Amino acid sequence: MSFLQIAGYASLFGIKDLAGDIVERGAFANSLKQLPAGSVRMLYQHNGNRPIGEWTKLFEDEIGLWAEGLIYDANDDAAHAQSMVKSGQMDGLSIGFRTLDFTPANGGRILKEIDLREISLVAFPMLPRARLKTINQSIAA
Repeated sequence: MSFLQIAGYASLFGIKDLAGDIVERGAFANSLKQLPAGSVRMLYQHNGNRPIGEWTKLFEDEIGLWAEGLIYDANDDAAHAQSMVKSGQMDGLSIGFRTLDFTPANGGRILKEIDLREISLVAFPMLPRARLKTINQSIAA
């Protein structure tokens, strides 16, 4: 089995997404304290039946939610995801979450507290700037 190391911002603070939502700095803090990175699912296109790897490190910084992980080649979806990432055809990240606290704002929401459930590799993220920043070539395990 081989894996591809990836990293990037899954969410950015203070930037409106295509649904009109804005994530506030600190929104992930409680969730990250309660749920280790490996328990946050890495999915392909938000499909719960299509896991493709695991997140190894998640943290908030001044910019947003940074995610580091490994895409495995253990199934067809994961092998396809590796290929798409390597070729530059897929670099979007998108969060799956439950909203715990928010304030309505201009047709959207200011998200104050989020229960993070998964981070997906996607073709078209809801927050267009949520993208992979680093990719390390496949490493045999």
